[in-house]
Amino acid sequence: MECASFSKYSWIDFVFSVMGVCTFLLDWGSDVWVAIEFYCRGDFFWFGILVGLMFLSSVLVQMFSWVWFTYDRQLPGFSAQTGASTVLFGDRVKLSCLLHVLQLGFLCRHVSAICQGFRVWWRKEEGSEYAVYLTHDLSMLRLIETFSECAPQLTLMIYVMLTTNQARTVQFVSIAASTTSIAWMVVDYHRSLRSFVPDKVKQPWGSSLIYFLWNLLLIAPRVAALALFASVLPACIAAHFLMLWFVFVLWAWQQRTDFMDSDSGEWLYRATVGVIWYFSWFNVAEGRTWDRSLIYHSFSITDTGILLVTWWCYRDPVQTESYALSLIITLPLTYLLGLLFKALYYCCFHPKLWRPLVRDPRLAEDLPDALVSFRRFSTQDTAVSSQLLNKRMACHATHFYSQQGVVGNSDGTNGAKSPHL
Repeated sequence: MECASFSKYSWIDFVFSVMGVCTFLLDWGSDVWVAIEFYCRGDFFWFGILVGLMFLSSVLVQMFSWVWFTYDRQLPGFSAQTGASTVLFGDRVKLSCLLHVLQLGFLCRHVSAICQGFRVWWRKEEGSEYAVYLTHDLSMLRLIETFSECAPQLTLMIYVMLTTNQARTVQFVSIAASTTSIAWMVVDYHRSLRSFVPDKVKQPWGSSLIYFLWNLLLIAPRVAALALFASVLPACIAAHFLMLWFVFVLWAWQQRTDFMDSDSGEWLYRATVGVIWYFSWFNVAEGRTWDRSLIYHSFSITDTGILLVTWWCYRDPVQTESYALSLIITLPLTYLLGLLFKALYYCCFHPKLWRPLVRDPRLAEDLPDALVSFRRFSTQDTAVSSQLLNKRMACHATHFYSQQGVVGNSDGTNGAKSPHL
């Protein structure tokens, strides 16, 4: 069985970890600021909605974090890689359980990643594999947090501005923080996948910029359309979300996702994918992704168009006179521009185009929309026995980038699917 090794932890990984914590704290701080503003002004309904979104998103992320932790601690050599004795590791399990219950598990993962990264990069200590392991899990958790909290809150902030016809400084700060968080986490997730596969060309900054732009240009009109629709039919937005979310979950189930290690965990993952699909495309299954992507974007364009037309018909002509026409023209054009940037990325800025020679012919088709597969990495393999391998992100990366059919493990079992944006 051919196995790949981890990318070594570098100063760039450390910088991304620090920026991830800063973005997380900025977004969390702006949310608290907005919540306090709502409470002080007597807007208890919006205060409750905002706090509810923060709590539900936090619970969701803590659940993923804890499920992964309970699985990881059963891996051979995990306690040795983390530097804990058997007794100490047992105490750490209890402490970790308490932190997750107190909704602090995600933050502690950030702190652990920074501390481990500092020891590896600055002090040149051992543990590079564990540092990379932590950063890859964080990239996925941040992505979940982004679409379960930041995107809904961004929609809420825009909705409040539209309904009150006024914008406070704190609202602009919250919108800017949420938008930055969404765009940054999507790019960070993609860069994390590429860094996991050492045979792949690292994504240059120019390529990352285009990737950032096309995601931003596709997500922003979707969020704005949802907020506009909610401003005229607030009672219908919840029904709209639940209806589409249910359909998306069924679609994920129909694609036979296999990301988690249990049936209950898999349904939790499918429910989360349904939330992500409400705002953005996210591939979750093997095979040619072009058809599924085309179906999704066609549906998204149609649904967004219906939302905008509904808003135009039910809006207050006097109150919206100053911006209605510009929005109804700008938002569809922005989405179209996002699709053009996406095509530009794959035609001119995809990292595979920066590599003239490919040693492995299977790497020549380095396209997310190709037939994909993955090679399961085993902690028992002699070639990698000294490394702590993150199976989840290994599934993501190799399933994202390879072209062959599913390759079985040495024990005859097949691998899991890998989602990608």
